[in-house]
Amino acid sequence: MDRHELRAALSAAGVPDDYYRIEGVHEPAPTPPDFLYLARSQDEQGAWETGVYERGVYETVTRHASESEACAQLLRLLA
Repeated sequence: MDRHELRAALSAAGVPDDYYRIEGVHEPAPTPPDFLYLARSQDEQGAWETGVYERGVYETVTRHASESEACAQLLRLLA
């Protein structure tokens, strides 16, 4: 699963748009006060992160070796 497929799966499952952010695919505006996210790692080339945004701070919860692993994790958390 890639980010676009994840977005479609979350929409199909009825997950509200402001519960999550997917880098480059779904970036709600205005920014909700808190949400789960999926993004490329800033620290590790080729790695992906899932985490929580709360009170203006991004906190990485898990790092993944691939986009598909990160997508599966976010789907498990939200659906």
